[in-house]
Amino acid sequence: MSPKPPEGPAGLQHTRFARAYARAVVGMNRRGGTAHRRRLLAGLSGSVIEIGAGEGSSFGLYPREVTDVLALEPNDYLRNLARPRAVSASVPVVLVAGVAEQIPAPDAGADAVVTSLVLCSVADQAKALAEIRRVLRPGGTLAYYEHVRSVHPFLAAAEDLLTPAWQRMAGGCHPNRDTLAAITAAGFRVQDNERFGFGGHPLAPKIAHILGHATSPDA
Repeated sequence: MSPKPPEGPAGLQHTRFARAYARAVVGMNRRGGTAHRRRLLAGLSGSVIEIGAGEGSSFGLYPREVTDVLALEPNDYLRNLARPRAVSASVPVVLVAGVAEQIPAPDAGADAVVTSLVLCSVADQAKALAEIRRVLRPGGTLAYYEHVRSVHPFLAAAEDLLTPAWQRMAGGCHPNRDTLAAITAAGFRVQDNERFGFGGHPLAPKIAHILGHATSPDA
């Protein structure tokens, strides 16, 4: 599995890993990533913020009920790859540099926030989720698609052991984060959640993923 480069401090580019991710995501999407994103975005409407847009894999998949998308991507290399897709998307997409911990949007202005393979690598997951709460309107939707810690004790222990080295090699990614627990701890109410194994490469083991939707706790 190849997560996106991290939502870290401005200027932390991880260009080598960004290039590797851009190559890997083509195969990931072909083997199921695009189908996952379609399910993630289905039913969204109104004003949307996408955090960690990467090279723009989601832009062409937004339903017509979405009126506008503010897409944040901190990595210069990936953001440049995403620009043509933003221009050709079927819904208006504004692509900007930005990180999850400091979303450049007003309070309670978004109908939905989308995270796709990015909460594994944000610098501060709790702060990022607090920012998502801030920008969502009461009752707004958090749509998430993330790889997460295994429920199997042996595999989870291996992920714990691997995390320090993997963070350095994979641009800040934490393979052992329990992101669903973090979402609920932030006060979101989970409406639907699917857990499944997915490997981004034919030879890679299937890693635990979650895909679902939660609502703002301020409704």
